[in-house]
Amino acid sequence: MVPFHATFSLPRQTKQDTIYSMRRNNLHRPLTFIDLFAGIGGTRIGFESAGCTCVFSSEWDKFAQVTYEANFHEKPWGDIRGIESSQIPDHDILVAGFPCQPFSISGVSKKNALGNPHGFDDLTQGTLFFEIKRILNDKRPKAFMLENVKNLRSHNKRKTYEIIMDTLKNQLGYTVYDDVIDAVDYVPQHRERIYIIGFREPRSFHFPVKTNPVKPIFKDILEPDVPDKYTLTDHLWQYLQDYAKSHHERGNGFGYGLTDLNGHSRTLSARYYKDGSEILIPQNDRNPRRLTPKECANLMGFTLLRPDFKIPVSDTQAYRQFGNSVVVPLIAAIAKSMVEALLGDSNFTIKIASSYNEASS
Repeated sequence: MVPFHATFSLPRQTKQDTIYSMRRNNLHRPLTFIDLFAGIGGTRIGFESAGCTCVFSSEWDKFAQVTYEANFHEKPWGDIRGIESSQIPDHDILVAGFPCQPFSISGVSKKNALGNPHGFDDLTQGTLFFEIKRILNDKRPKAFMLENVKNLRSHNKRKTYEIIMDTLKNQLGYTVYDDVIDAVDYVPQHRERIYIIGFREPRSFHFPVKTNPVKPIFKDILEPDVPDKYTLTDHLWQYLQDYAKSHHERGNGFGYGLTDLNGHSRTLSARYYKDGSEILIPQNDRNPRRLTPKECANLMGFTLLRPDFKIPVSDTQAYRQFGNSVVVPLIAAIAKSMVEALLGDSNFTIKIASSYNEASS
């Protein structure tokens, strides 16, 4: 099987060329998929780049629905808990990045501090995995892809993950593969997430291996001209420095992240709108600055596959949306591997823009 190869040194393309292209032999119809907990459509872009067709989407956040509709010209259905399985079209692949807050390290810490339940005991978000179970059981798609935070594996002394695996393998009868992958080979960001892939019929599947030894670097995602409003105020910058100093003195690692422009950043999170502290950009003779929403889109790889991706919401909402999203080129790689496994055909390629500048040209 030919592994996915997303390169950052492809020949320059023109505006008339598509940023991604797909070639497949002996395929009578495209594979279909449904996009659950769709966010702003990062997973959809990845699977569409592998030649699949989306037939249904669901997202409960009204601001994410606005961004999704602006880019895909359709408004997702709302809360999946209110949607009957009979209302969902038949499909080949179910994809879902179900809410991670009940399982993430920061989410669990926050809920513990507030005395709130987490994991499956969080009745608002923690039980949404069982909506996925319901749909898998009722619709029986050929395959699925689930995405969540790395901590899902270890949450509640691994009991949460054991329940998920037992549900998918033993109760639903799928052949399941899982792996934690760092997106740093695809975008200049350290971002570890767990990916769970399942097949209704036994299939040989391999997670993608990126063969290009040249990793993307952070400065390539930056815009050339950025408004002053993204530069930290003296008050905020002093607060972040004092906060980091107090934690370092107590032996903690908490603090701001001043990013190496020739390396990669920390993980972009949904809290970025608060102060931008996890990913700050150094500036000569000035306080550091936050990323712009467009730079967040670059950092998550949206513009590598969709150069004209629209951001119709406020900066606050955009930061939340990109912080909750997926790394699009990595999803595209996984989608290609899944299509290969389902069709037994590796004779197609996905081409990604050679740089963020090329994608926007």
